[in-house]
Amino acid sequence: MNYKSRHTNLIKKEAKRLGFLSCGISKAEFLEDEAPRLENWLNKNMHGEMSYMANHFDKRLDPTLLVPDSKSVVSLLLNYFPEETQTNETYKISKYAFGEDYHFVIKDKLKQLLNFIQNEIGEVHGRAFTDSAPVLDKAWAAKSGLGWIGKHSNLITKSNGSFYFIAELIIDLELDYDYAVTDHCGSCTACLDACPTQAITEPYVVDGSKCISYFTIELKNEIPSDMKGKFDDWMFGCDICQDVCPWNRFSKPHKEPLFNSSKELLTMSKKEWEEITEEVFQKTFEKSAVKRTKYSGLIRNINFLKS
Repeated sequence: MNYKSRHTNLIKKEAKRLGFLSCGISKAEFLEDEAPRLENWLNKNMHGEMSYMANHFDKRLDPTLLVPDSKSVVSLLLNYFPEETQTNETYKISKYAFGEDYHFVIKDKLKQLLNFIQNEIGEVHGRAFTDSAPVLDKAWAAKSGLGWIGKHSNLITKSNGSFYFIAELIIDLELDYDYAVTDHCGSCTACLDACPTQAITEPYVVDGSKCISYFTIELKNEIPSDMKGKFDDWMFGCDICQDVCPWNRFSKPHKEPLFNSSKELLTMSKKEWEEITEEVFQKTFEKSAVKRTKYSGLIRNINFLKS
């Protein structure tokens, strides 16, 4: 076995030990196929008020501009599918936000993986990324053979569906590279048919400015009145397009204790949500991604759903 294969096997084995669902590796190079897609998406203003999406265009497409002399993009998946979900007839939160903020949980695992690489292999330089820098996570995961990008624009795997986080290590180490897998969406249009705001404008294209997740998290102004009655009680994020995807019948509960939700969160009624105080909000979501919308944002969302 040559050194590249040995290093690749070491990294994948350690990723599994750290609890990652899977690990795939791509050569760090310009994402030629993604460039026109991203440009077209931005030109159509499908990013809405997410102005940061238009920043660092070149860096989004070329990892060597983010990490000088980088050779490999190590893509990783971390499952967040919960064992228990919220009770019926309540205001809903996207499953990814049930437990602790994934940014901190994943960053810690990525640091451990990078330290392992440096200790076992030698002087390797790199950076860890998880949804916090201009990196096209899903494109790299697909290029690395971890799944295919579905018609709802999320990454899907045959064995685990799509309820997982994607993260990367971009490093200056040459490794064995994986190959993309084929698309298995077929003629299915379940996600397009189910989206209540028609955010999936055509297969594989999502207008971010029409997505319930955008309205409930990213949008800082008032939610447009023509969206009334279309949110299906989602107050933070939305899982509709994933919930209806046939591949998610293969989703398995995660084994990460930090992603477990409190019983209180899962059982709160609409009335309790409507009466939530800022103090209870801060306590309940102290380490949660829900803090992104702030107390005022959550109250705005609840009031919009009530009206």
